[in-house]
Amino acid sequence: MPRRTLFESARRPAGLLSTLSLAVLMLASGAAHAQSNAQPNAGGDAEGRQTAQALLRVREATQPRTLVNEGQALLDRDVIKLDGYAYCGQATSLAEQGDFRQSIRAASKALFLGERDKKPDLQALAHRDLAMAYLYAGKIDEAEQYARSALLFPGASPEQVLAPAHKILGDVAARRGNQAAAITEYNDALKTASERYRPQVLVSLANALNASGQPKQALQQLDAIGPEARAALASFYLRSRAAALLADEQPEAALAVYDQIATGDQTADSEYQRLWALVGVGRVHLKRNDKPQALAAFLKATTLANGLRAKFRSEEFRTGLFGDMQAVYDQTLALAVEQKDFVTAWNLSEDSRSRQLLDSVRGRADDALGGRLSLPQLQALLRPDEGVLEFHAVGDQLVVWTIRANSFEGRALALPQAALAREVDEFRRSIIERKRDVDAQGQALYNKLMGSVKLGEGANPITRLFIVPHGPLHYLPFQALHDGQGYLIARTAVAVWPSASVGGQLWARPSKTVSALLAFGNPATQENVPLPGAEREVNEVSALFKQKQIFVQRDATKMTFKLRANQSAVLHVAAHAEVDDVDPLFSRILLANDGQDRGLLEAREVYGLDMRSVSLVTLSACESGLGKVQKGDEIVGFTRSFLSAGASSMVASLWPVADDSTEALMTRMYQSMSEGADLMDAMRTAQTEVQKRRRFAHPFFWAPFNVIGNGRMQLGS
Repeated sequence: MPRRTLFESARRPAGLLSTLSLAVLMLASGAAHAQSNAQPNAGGDAEGRQTAQALLRVREATQPRTLVNEGQALLDRDVIKLDGYAYCGQATSLAEQGDFRQSIRAASKALFLGERDKKPDLQALAHRDLAMAYLYAGKIDEAEQYARSALLFPGASPEQVLAPAHKILGDVAARRGNQAAAITEYNDALKTASERYRPQVLVSLANALNASGQPKQALQQLDAIGPEARAALASFYLRSRAAALLADEQPEAALAVYDQIATGDQTADSEYQRLWALVGVGRVHLKRNDKPQALAAFLKATTLANGLRAKFRSEEFRTGLFGDMQAVYDQTLALAVEQKDFVTAWNLSEDSRSRQLLDSVRGRADDALGGRLSLPQLQALLRPDEGVLEFHAVGDQLVVWTIRANSFEGRALALPQAALAREVDEFRRSIIERKRDVDAQGQALYNKLMGSVKLGEGANPITRLFIVPHGPLHYLPFQALHDGQGYLIARTAVAVWPSASVGGQLWARPSKTVSALLAFGNPATQENVPLPGAEREVNEVSALFKQKQIFVQRDATKMTFKLRANQSAVLHVAAHAEVDDVDPLFSRILLANDGQDRGLLEAREVYGLDMRSVSLVTLSACESGLGKVQKGDEIVGFTRSFLSAGASSMVASLWPVADDSTEALMTRMYQSMSEGADLMDAMRTAQTEVQKRRRFAHPFFWAPFNVIGNGRMQLGS
């Protein structure tokens, strides 16, 4: 029997389906092949049609009709109902605060009311607000879609709709690197912009002109902004001016402006603007080809960034600056690598992961794993047979660090991230579609990623490997890589860490001595997509535990989960899950409705639970191990929320899995742990033994589950 697949998830009513992540799109092409245990490529035509239908459903999740339906459902649950224009005001305010999912929900209510009451002006405003929320969330395709549709409504206000919509289209084009199109859209925005809005458009236009190689024209646009507007824009105006001066070969003038930013801004954002002034100084040094001084300036900027409170700054989007702090870390890291300073580069990689997490959570959830370990601290925690393999994709390079208790080595591989993503995707497709070339593809990736990595031979091998992936490598089952002789899992046990600092902190948590099980399976969700295999799974797993609590179907409620989640050392959840790539804190597990709510357990709620008594969380659900990979590369969503709430380790899947092989793998893993093995050794035993069964020899069956976090975790008696 098949486990839950993307197609099962996609059968939910369109209005209830959250936006799914790129990770799911990567899964979709092969998910149909999880429907049976047939021979490779059997029934390809029918499965191809199913795949196309699933992809269509994913795309429909952000379509107007979907959002209208969602808006109606949300409005029905509001105790106090507002008018459509008030919901538009809410949407704008929430987007400015960085609450993108809530902004989209408010705009969806306005969209429904505008359609119901036949108010095209309200519909236009709702489309504008959706465009803004998606732009701020980095979803530029959706931002473009709604900005263009906002322009089509008759009677749309020129100042309130047309100018902002053209401005958003300009921002979209600028983010795509199409500065000519951005310039055209900004000029169109100026035709109808209000006097208050006009200076923001002019700064965006200047930035686009500068990016297109026209710094003098950029300075002319900036000169056209009056003194009062310049003062209101403050450092955002000055940053644009300094960048244009630098591009116009006026480095001394640019330095003077950067100094003005660093010393003159007395607002609450003064330290943040000082950070960008330091970045500007670094770029001046780069212009002079003084790379050591550039690195020093960038390092000061990243040090400052590490101590700054995370906050969404909509002003950067309004002025087209798009201040990407992660780009600063990457540029600094690349300079450190160029100078062969791999220790500094490693520190920067760790800092960037932590920073991106803060930027994503922005104080909306308390994260208990925010600190960073030093390299000596990490090495002191490693046992002689353990090693850390950490990656960071930057530019056209993949930086790789190998860390052992008594050694540290860094290297840079010529491997562009786009090419790496394609190869990982092809390997995943080969696995999910159960193709016969999977070992050859696994070997090609092994050679590129690990061919120069010293796993150790003879008396000092690495038999326990902790991997810190980056970018597309989060979707790669390292255990299925092939060295020409066998799979990596045959050589070493494998666990995955969000970052080396997180891994070390999880090790430091006190070990638990109680091996009780709490399991949820086949919840009776509102979407009514039954999962009988999930129910069998939790019953089979529970047979291995003396102490256990099992909740299935209507008993597997969200309220029960929240009340009991901290009562057992092992938490096993076999249910549907959805990843929200607009705001990962709204990713959710679909539990049973208990009459109080719809049973949707969101990641932001998990952050608020006390799960310090939980040693292991197993999420046997679609998308469970994927989350959203941010630019700084922290995985935000289920993985981070459970670990931060107190759990020390997780087991999660990378693709839809088959019931029979999963039953065998889970049973063997838990059995091995009951015999004294720790988590990562138990998973290694399970994966190597399951693959020896002829019908499960393909990696599709034995390789989908990752151990995340504390692989040393053990069950007590």
